[in-house]
Amino acid sequence: MRLPWRVLLGALAAVLLIASCSAQPQEQSQPAPPVAAVHFEPGTGAAEVSPTAPIKAAVDKGRFESVQLTNADGKAVAGQLAADGKSWQATEALGYGKEYTWSGQVVGADGKKAPVQGSFRTVQPKKTIRATVNPTDDAQVGIAMPISVKFDEPVKDKAAAERALSVQASNPVEGSWAWLSDKQVDYRPKEYWPANTHVTVKANLYGVPYGNGAYGLADLTSEFNIGRAQIVKAAVGTHQMVVIRDGQQVASYPASYGEEYDPGRNTPNGTYIVMEKNPVEIMDNPRYGYHDVRKTFAARFSNHGEFIHENQENAAALGKVNNSHGCINLSAADAKAYYDSALLGDPVEVTGSASSMEPRYDVYDWILTWDQWKSKSAL
Repeated sequence: MRLPWRVLLGALAAVLLIASCSAQPQEQSQPAPPVAAVHFEPGTGAAEVSPTAPIKAAVDKGRFESVQLTNADGKAVAGQLAADGKSWQATEALGYGKEYTWSGQVVGADGKKAPVQGSFRTVQPKKTIRATVNPTDDAQVGIAMPISVKFDEPVKDKAAAERALSVQASNPVEGSWAWLSDKQVDYRPKEYWPANTHVTVKANLYGVPYGNGAYGLADLTSEFNIGRAQIVKAAVGTHQMVVIRDGQQVASYPASYGEEYDPGRNTPNGTYIVMEKNPVEIMDNPRYGYHDVRKTFAARFSNHGEFIHENQENAAALGKVNNSHGCINLSAADAKAYYDSALLGDPVEVTGSASSMEPRYDVYDWILTWDQWKSKSAL
């Protein structure tokens, strides 16, 4: 049976109406996120960051249009953007206890832009420790002069401090650092410095953790020169003080050394250095009953109390008898001649005495054997 065409049209309209009512609305497409991704070193939100740590930012699948790192005062940190625009690195150290903030913009390989944002904080020391270096810039010193780094307070992590120290010499030497106390580390070569050597010391101590919350206050440098090779040969039994310069004997002075039969008055065996020079030295020794004794052309070579100095009052003993209180006595003329020729750091080698110097009295770098010296390194 055929249906009337009006009935067919009505049925078709009903089907179409049902279909249109049941269809789901079409979702609108969302834009894809930018493909560029920024990575920070240290990571954003980091705390207790060393002020000397590498500070970097890098972009994956893009490049920096701009990038800046600023402190809380808005001051920008100096840095270098790579030629391809994909990375940036700080070129200066940061401050202690500061917050630093990243800003800028990247553009991805897809052409979309995104902000650079993040922050971190550097470590706040409980205290900072000051250090000094000797010899100082432009000094000219003798071939036995040690390099001495002294700290205002004890250093717990000696290895960390020692790793921050370096020595370069125009004439290379084998050398080592040695801790003489918790507040002092010295460097000396295995043998004397070669004459006419230029020495550069770098102490990159800023940011170094010394332990117990203490950190280095500042970096230090020093450049100095080793002079001619002058050595005092002090063989006490000869009653002479011989001066060797650049391998040649240039003087032999009649001398009187310490009294051999009194251990308190010996001039002890050992290799010393000229530590200071004073045109006039006032000497005291209550044990032996003298004080305020004025002597001229005095070159100290031990904090135990030994000097090379003029003692004209003892002229009759010079070259004949050892009867001093431990110093090396010379005539006024000879004492002046030696004094004028001496540099701080010149070695004084005492031999033939009845006693030997103990590794004490602050400066004993050459009293120790090389193996003993190396054993005092923290590394």
